[in-house]
Amino acid sequence: MSSKEGSGGFRKRKHDNFPHNQRREGKDVNSSSPVMLAFKSFQQELDARHDKYERLVKLSRDITVESKRTIFLLHRITSAPDMEEILTESEVKLDGVRQKILQVAQELSVEDMHQFHRAITTGESRFTLPSSDAQDKQCGTWRLKITPVDYLLGVADLTGELMRMCINSVGNGDIDTPFEVSQFLRQVYDGFSFIGNTGPYEVSKKLYTLKQSLAKVENACYALKVRGSEIPKHMLADVFSVKTEMIDQEEGIS
Repeated sequence: MSSKEGSGGFRKRKHDNFPHNQRREGKDVNSSSPVMLAFKSFQQELDARHDKYERLVKLSRDITVESKRTIFLLHRITSAPDMEEILTESEVKLDGVRQKILQVAQELSVEDMHQFHRAITTGESRFTLPSSDAQDKQCGTWRLKITPVDYLLGVADLTGELMRMCINSVGNGDIDTPFEVSQFLRQVYDGFSFIGNTGPYEVSKKLYTLKQSLAKVENACYALKVRGSEIPKHMLADVFSVKTEMIDQEEGIS
């Protein structure tokens, strides 16, 4: 057995030859050194950036939730007699969404938006505008830039809601809206078709969903045109009410 091995046959580590107090003194680091001060500054900057990212994620989720609630509220206009009351309530909800967008604009006022784009892209696409100017009485005007991809995703989401409005309108006895909506959806689909698979992955994926929405609206127009004279109006409304429930189940909306 060599002299470097202990009684148990294990090789001793080099620092075992030094007293414990000497090893402890060697680990002490000068916290006031320029290197440590620089790393502390980096730590504070990263912590602040991560905190801001989490705040933006929460704001984006709130914008998405409130936007969906407003959309579902507006869908009730076709069947509710109190249209003005629903519009007033929806405007109140949209004001809340605008306040959330104002907070996002304030968070990104001195930041590069592209560094935090993934945190806010869902909320932006749900509340799509070419440019969103939020006016604060005390802080002045804040501008939030909407990227072209987010704008296109918002337009694609709009087509899904138009499809739902079309089916709901037929269920309520309105047989003119589906034909008007189908013309608009065809124009939107033609525009997205020019992008095709050459654009971003998210847009290509939305193109497939848009095609499904257009097919559902065209099927409704077909049923109205071909079978409208065969089925009584009240029974036709029941048929499309069932279709609306099936669409809700497919999209996971309760």
